[in-house]
Amino acid sequence: MTATPAATTPATPADRASDARDGTAGATETTFPVVAVVGAGQLARMTVPPAVGLGARLRVLATDPDESAAQVVPDVQLGSPDDLAALRRLAQGAAALTLDHEQVPTEHLRALEAEGVAVRPGPDALEHAQDKLLLRRRLDAMGVAGPAWAEVRSADDLRAFGERAGWPLVLKTPRGGYDGKGVLVVASLDEAAAWLERAAGEPLLAEEAVRFTREVAVMVARSPSGQAAAWPVVETVQVGGVCREVIAPAPDLDDDLSAQATALALRLAGELGVTGVMAVEGFEVPASPATDGASPRFLVNELAMRPHNSGHWTIEGSVTSQFEQHLRAVLDLPLGSTAPRARWTVMVNALGGDYPDLFHSHLHVMARDPAVKVHLYGKSVRPGRKIGHVTAWGDDLDAVRARAAHAADYITGTVDG
Repeated sequence: MTATPAATTPATPADRASDARDGTAGATETTFPVVAVVGAGQLARMTVPPAVGLGARLRVLATDPDESAAQVVPDVQLGSPDDLAALRRLAQGAAALTLDHEQVPTEHLRALEAEGVAVRPGPDALEHAQDKLLLRRRLDAMGVAGPAWAEVRSADDLRAFGERAGWPLVLKTPRGGYDGKGVLVVASLDEAAAWLERAAGEPLLAEEAVRFTREVAVMVARSPSGQAAAWPVVETVQVGGVCREVIAPAPDLDDDLSAQATALALRLAGELGVTGVMAVEGFEVPASPATDGASPRFLVNELAMRPHNSGHWTIEGSVTSQFEQHLRAVLDLPLGSTAPRARWTVMVNALGGDYPDLFHSHLHVMARDPAVKVHLYGKSVRPGRKIGHVTAWGDDLDAVRARAAHAADYITGTVDG
């Protein structure tokens, strides 16, 4: 008589951890995983401390030996993210390959996947963060609310969209823009003429200029085994197209809207097949009386499939930072708690100004407010360049915002006392 095989269920991260402890997963005391990171910017740099805590090692691909993460990671390889051979060398022997930035050719990532490399996030998900037109089409197909938009290739296309959506409009390059680059608000065809001429018939993304209450963001994480987690929805304050401040959680955010935005972000991560951390940037818009409150109040603007500026507050402000969670996710480890550690946490970016002596400005900030945390990125100072960020927390939001802003302004050189 033939025995009936017992029913099986997929192994969970906890099962795999137990197997490794028992020696059934081929683990030994020296088999700490290597995570290969394409790019050596500040995101890779801030991933180093949690990697140490998790027993993981980082290997980064840098274009210059003086890049932010290359200064602090022992295992640095020099090369271009456009070079498939460099990516192959980077991934050799690594448990997973992940990204410090999204500017990596998806055809190279697909080639690595075909060769057995665990690319996380995978190219099918990543392309939605790389190509804003592709993202808009996918969001429409999913029924996800966002700004009215159109693909434009000519002045006639833009004029027609402007007549439908109303001026001003927001023009975006579909690929490669960040921190206000690749974005232009135009009130007329004349203001868009130079961009249209430079595009030379290549597509641009035109969007309505949303009349929003404020900008908000949701950070979520998802592992290959499908476990997911989300941090509180935050408010982001933009100045000149660059994030100035992040407030966690977003003050006075309606509970229903918070739940809707979080559920949507988790849905996007699942349906797009994201592995790792993802930021969903969006707009809170007022309820429309004409629809009896049924119109969407959270509009998706853009996605980032990596640790993101709107999640830097989690380093001190959450039980598990976005950087640790990203490593946990790409290695398919159990995800950590996203609970906040304080009532309010505020992160303020420090931008380069006319004061290059960051070391002594840091000393002043530490002495003036020992509870403020300063993160400097090892970058040379240039006006407008993100050179670091400051985080403060506490029970009084006004006081916390003032402390973080003063510290960032002192580092920037905006204030001198």
